[in-house]
Amino acid sequence: MESIIRDIKLAKSGHEKISWVNHYMPALNAIGDTLKADQTFKGKTVAVSVHLEAKTAYLAEVLHRAGAKVIVTGSNPLSTQDDVAAALVEDGLTVYATHACTDEEYFGYLNKALDHHPDIIIDDGGDQVNLLHTTRADAMEHLLGGTEETTTGVNRLHGLDKAGKLKFPMIAANDSYCKYLFDNRYGTGQSTWDGIMRTTNLTVVGKRVVIAGYGWCGRGCAMRAKGLGAHVIVTEVDPIKAIEAVFDGFEVMTMEEAAKVGDIFVTLTGDKDVIRKEHLEKMHDGVILANAGHFDVEINKNDLNDLAVRHFEARHNIEGYELADGRILNLLAEGRLVNLAAGDGHPAEIMDLSFAVQALAAKYILDHHAELGNHVYVLPHEIDTEIAKIKLESMGYHIDTLSEEQRQYLNLD
Repeated sequence: MESIIRDIKLAKSGHEKISWVNHYMPALNAIGDTLKADQTFKGKTVAVSVHLEAKTAYLAEVLHRAGAKVIVTGSNPLSTQDDVAAALVEDGLTVYATHACTDEEYFGYLNKALDHHPDIIIDDGGDQVNLLHTTRADAMEHLLGGTEETTTGVNRLHGLDKAGKLKFPMIAANDSYCKYLFDNRYGTGQSTWDGIMRTTNLTVVGKRVVIAGYGWCGRGCAMRAKGLGAHVIVTEVDPIKAIEAVFDGFEVMTMEEAAKVGDIFVTLTGDKDVIRKEHLEKMHDGVILANAGHFDVEINKNDLNDLAVRHFEARHNIEGYELADGRILNLLAEGRLVNLAAGDGHPAEIMDLSFAVQALAAKYILDHHAELGNHVYVLPHEIDTEIAKIKLESMGYHIDTLSEEQRQYLNLD
């Protein structure tokens, strides 16, 4: 089936982007060399539905070189980079993705990917899995299982698993140490502020930044905001995480209180309606609203529209909502995840770890699917450890090892 992309003539730029990132992904390179030598995925079809930018493209190419027939779609309409999609097609992969596609087109692309009846899926956010459990049961003919990239998708998987409705094994790649400790914290922390700053061209220093949610992503964003000179306020629903934020040196308050004083708001909860009408009504003129959660539901856009007397493009990727009293509230990237919809996503060195996890998670499904039930799994710790060793060595770092006597003392044998 023929690919659907914006323009194959954009491929040169896409190749340049992919070439740039692969130099900074040594762990994935090392793992990819082994997979290629063994032709691990020969004869298998892998459907990759992850934000379609250069790092994802390189993961897809690693799987392709390892023998897989790789079908690629995006996992968000605004994060697809058309030149990267074109480069993949030129390299022989099948791609269904265009930047700024409609929701109808987006799900159409996912369905086209599933028309290939994949053996393994790599999902980001759970839309592929959801289709397979609702309207596309026919596409599970050869499915061995899959992997999930992000917290939101893993939460959806656990819901299916708890209800006894999950129809195939899934690896929660997000729950591997080499993913969430680095990707969610350092990756989200840097790429979110990259997206906000390049889009607004405003300072962060001196601003009152409100971070909604103090999970690993929230921790990373708060830490980076502090480093940029902001006064950081955290909102939370979990008392333990709230105490942690206080002990980390941040102010903690409710969103109702924060709405009155914040200059920049960043949502990272994975839940809906984190910022809604009663909060929007209290915000001052010129605030910046950004979401770094997977879906565009954390900032209630219907409430924004209802309150606004005028809605306009204030700047590329910034929508201004003018209220009746003249105040303007600014929404970045349509409320979609700002680090990818308004930026290039996480740095290559961070995604090196995440996509090393994904590549080995796909191999784990291939090797162990027969012994796995229809549940959510985390990769064995030794795989995480091996990825970390490869990464450390590539960075020129060395660590100690325990003697046999020390191992026995700790009961490690």
